[in-house]
Order: sequence, then structure tokens, then C-alpha cells
Amino acid sequence: MNQVRRKPPVKTKRAPAKRKPATKKKSGSGGNTWKLLVAGALLIVLSPWYYGYVLKMFSSTWRWIEDMGSPHKYRVYHSFGIPIPTMYKWHGIDVSYAQGKVDWPMVASMEEDSVRIRFAFIKATEGLLKVDPYFKRNWREAAKAGITCGAYHFFRPKKDGLWQAQFFLQNVNLEKGDLPAVVDIEVLDGVPPDKMRRELKAFVKEVEMSTGVKPIIYTGIRYYQDYLAGHFDGYPLWIAHYYQEELQLGKNTTWWFWQHSDKATVSGINHKVDFDAFKGDSLAFRQLLVK
Repeated sequence: MNQVRRKPPVKTKRAPAKRKPATKKKSGSGGNTWKLLVAGALLIVLSPWYYGYVLKMFSSTWRWIEDMGSPHKYRVYHSFGIPIPTMYKWHGIDVSYAQGKVDWPMVASMEEDSVRIRFAFIKATEGLLKVDPYFKRNWREAAKAGITCGAYHFFRPKKDGLWQAQFFLQNVNLEKGDLPAVVDIEVLDGVPPDKMRRELKAFVKEVEMSTGVKPIIYTGIRYYQDYLAGHFDGYPLWIAHYYQEELQLGKNTTWWFWQHSDKATVSGINHKVDFDAFKGDSLAFRQLLVK
């Protein structure tokens, strides 16, 4: 039986439906909020509080860079209020009546990044008649607090060196474990340098003979270079040279202590105080002490 073939339905392409463009909503309260936020931000940026905050943050960042930046030999320790040479591990102070009444336990407990007061030089006498009014108390209380002590005499070149040594020894009883005696020479008092050196030699020889230990000679770097260099090479030196990264003396100079600042802040002391560094390690320090 014959079948009638049907033509397949013709597919017609429909045009895609046209989308209506999205209509923008009119800005109402949202636009005002945005403007208020911008205005508030501008006020903050322009306010003194903002600039104070920025300066504070800059200062903190600069301190961090100062402390932690390059491998400095000389950096600020903020507790002590001074830069301290970092190559030395044993630090100390020197005091007299000028520091008033010292709270030695507070001094001993102060520490920042392993820097603490391990020794103290204490003024005892001056010339032929003066005894420091705080010497006995400082000598007793510093040792109780565990600080190694040394006593010093302020030398007067016009006075007899032997008598000054005897006067010092009458007032100071050095014991085992103390630092050697110190003679502080920093003035001429109007006498010629050779006269000063004669009297100073008489002082150090008498103290060495009486204590069995060579006394330490303290002086400023310029005084040492002008008047003492080459004359007392057998004696340990304690040199004052402030606000420097290094003590600028020749390598052959036998110095052991360096007074590198006179403006340190130390807990338990109400006045600025000198700060010192010891050149050697703990073994060298113990070897220097009175036996």
C-alpha cells in the first residue's frame, strides 16, 4: 500500500527576546551616607589627633630601626637613657656624695637586655682631709646588694702623694673580692706636670705596697695623653671618654675600664650617674680583684 510522505515541519528561527536595559535607581539616602563617610575621613586626616598618632608611630618605628637595625656597636638602652657599647658584657657605675642617698637593691635589680650594674666605684677621700660623707653607707650597702665595689681617692697634686695614700688607706679597708684601689687624677692644681707625676708615683707605690695590688689610675683621655702616657704603663687604667662608639686609645694602652657616659639614669639613684664598661670577660674581671 502506498504511504504518503509528509514533509518535515519547517523550523522557523525566533528572534531573541529583547531585554530591557536595566534602569538606574535614583540614589537616595545611600549617596548621602557615602558623602558623610568621605567628609568624616577628611576630618580625621586633617585633625591634630591624627598627626599626633602618625608621629608616635613614626617615632616607635624609628626607635625599632635604631635598636634592631644594622649591627651597631653602640645602641640606646632606653631604661638607662644612654647609648651603651654593646661589645662589653660587664657594666658598672661610679658614685659620690653628688648622687645623694642610693637605693642599692634597686640599682642591683635594674636590667635591660642583659645589661645590669655588676660593679661600682665609690668615692672615699680627697686630698688630705676630705672624706666623702656617703662613703661608709655606699661601701656597706652596695656590697650587701651583691655589687662588686671599688673605692677611689680624688688626688690633689699640690699635696704630698705619700700622705694622701696613707689618708686613703686609713679610711678604706680593702678585702678579698673588692676591686683594687683607684686614684682619680684629672687636675694639675697649678703645679708643673713633672711635680704632679712625682706625687702620683708616691701615692700608687704606697697603695700597692700596702694592699698587694696595683691601684687603678682614673683620668680623662686628654689628660692621659697630655701628662700620663708613657709614665704609668705598668698600672691598669680607667679612662673617661664620653659619647663615643669606641675608646680611642692605642691597642697597647693597658686600660681596663672605660667611663663612656656621665648622663645615665639608674633605678634607685635620683641624679644622673657615670656609666662604665669593663674591657674583659668575667674571668678577667675576677683576676683583677683583691686576693
